[in-house]
Amino acid sequence: MAFTTMNAGLAPAQDRVALSTNYLQWTDAAGAGPGATTFADFAQQYLPELYEQEVERFGNRTISGFLRMVGAEMPMTSDQVIWSEQNRLHISYDTVPAPAGLVFTPNLAGLGVTEHAVRVGNTIVVFNVATGVTLKGLVTATNLAPGVPATTFTASCYTAAGWGGLGATNNRIFVYGSDFGKGTVGMGGGVEPNFTQFSNKPTIIKDQFTVNGSDTAQIGWVEVATEDGTSGFLWYMKAESETRLRYEDYLEMVCLEGELATAGLGAGSVGNLGPAQTSFGTQGMFSAIETRGNVYSGFAGAAAPGAGALGDFDQILQQLDAQGAIEENMLFLDRATALDFDDMIGAQAGGGYAAAASASYGLFDNSDEMALNFGFSGFRRGSYDFYKTDWKYLNDASTRGMVDNIKGVMIPAGTSTVYDQMLGQNIRRPFLHTRYRASETEDRRMKSWITGSVGGAYTSSLDAMEVHYLSERCLCVQAANNFVLFTD
Repeated sequence: MAFTTMNAGLAPAQDRVALSTNYLQWTDAAGAGPGATTFADFAQQYLPELYEQEVERFGNRTISGFLRMVGAEMPMTSDQVIWSEQNRLHISYDTVPAPAGLVFTPNLAGLGVTEHAVRVGNTIVVFNVATGVTLKGLVTATNLAPGVPATTFTASCYTAAGWGGLGATNNRIFVYGSDFGKGTVGMGGGVEPNFTQFSNKPTIIKDQFTVNGSDTAQIGWVEVATEDGTSGFLWYMKAESETRLRYEDYLEMVCLEGELATAGLGAGSVGNLGPAQTSFGTQGMFSAIETRGNVYSGFAGAAAPGAGALGDFDQILQQLDAQGAIEENMLFLDRATALDFDDMIGAQAGGGYAAAASASYGLFDNSDEMALNFGFSGFRRGSYDFYKTDWKYLNDASTRGMVDNIKGVMIPAGTSTVYDQMLGQNIRRPFLHTRYRASETEDRRMKSWITGSVGGAYTSSLDAMEVHYLSERCLCVQAANNFVLFTD
C-alpha cells in the first residue's frame, strides 16, 4: 500500500509535540503507482541547525518615545481643548500705506482686529522697507468717536520735510513712547490686551488582534526577542505583542502626522467614522508648525559645511530673536541633517576636524590613538543653546524615512504659561503635550479589552479571541511660533 502524501515542508517545534508541520514524512515516488513504496524524502531526517531566537534584522523596530522625551500627557473631559496665547506686548503695524497728508491707515484686516491701539500723544517710528527711510513723529488725533472704531490716526513728523520720504507701500510703524506738554491732561483711553485663541480636537485611534479558538488549543512555543532587549517564549501571542507595539507607535504618529480635514470627506457617514461625525482628523505637530510656526527649507549642510551652513543657521537665529527668543532648544534630526550640523560645527575651528578645538576624544582615557568623536550633541550660538539628537522616526525606512521630505524639527525646551479655558486660570504646560479623554469612570488614554468566547472572555458566540485597543487623544502645540521645521 502507499502512504498518503503530506506537506513536505518542515517547521521544527521547540518541544517534542506531534504536529503536521514537524512530522518526518514518507511519500510516494514520483510517478509510481499503488504498491510502489519508496522513501524518497527520508533525507529530511538530517535536520538543519535551528536558531531558537529570532534575528533582529531591523533592530528595535518601534519609533515611539519622542513625545515622552519632550512633552507630557494630561487628561481632558471635552471634545475640544482650547487655549489662549499672548500677543506681542508693544504696538506695531506692518505693510502700512503712505499717509494721506498726515493721516495713517494701518492694515487691521491682516491682524484680525477692528481698530488700532495708537493714542493721541504717542510717539512713533515709521520705516519704509524699500527705501530704508526712517522718520519719527507725534500722534495728534485719531478718528475714534462714540460708536466709531479707531481705524486711522493723524501724526505730525518731527522732520521739517514731513512724511514725503516714505514709500507708497510697505511702511512699518511702532510706538516708542509719548510726548506731552506742561500742564496737559493725561493719556486718553487705555490699551486693552488681546490674545489669540487656538484649539484642537482629539481623534479616536483603534486596532484589533484576532486568534481563533482552534489555534489556541495547541500552543507551540517560540523564543523571540522583544523590543526592550529581553527575550521570551511566544506562540500566537507574538502577533498580539507586535500588534500592541505597532499600535503604541500609532498613538505617537497620529500626534505627529495628524491633519484637520477641511473638505472632501463630507458631513455624512464615512466608513467607521459614524453618521454624527461632521469634522474629521486632528492637528498634529507637523501641521501645526506649517500653519503657525517656522518652516526652513534648503539648509546648506554638507554642500557648504562652513560659512554657507552657518549663514543659514544664523537666519534661523534671527527668526528666533523675532519670536520668543527661548534660550534652550532641542534639535531632532534625520541622519543626513544631523551630519550636516556636525560638519557645520566642526568646520568652524579653523581647519575642520583636524583642529584640536573641534575634535573630542572618546572613552579611552582621552587617547587620540583610540577613538575620535566627530559628532556634537550640543552647542551654543549667540545667546542660544542647542541640544542635538537623531530622531529614529525620520530615519526608519517604513515611516518618514521612506518619504524623506522632513529633515528635522527644532523644539523649544521648558514650559509656557497659557490661559486654560476649561480651568479658567493660567497654567504652565510644556510647549508640546498630549491631552487624552478621561473622567472618573472612563480612562481613554490606552484601553484594551478581550471579546469572544476564547481566552477567558465569554461575551459572544464567536469562536475566537479578539483583543481590542482604543485611545482618544490629541496634541497641543503651544507657542508654535518658536518651533522650526526643516524641509527639503
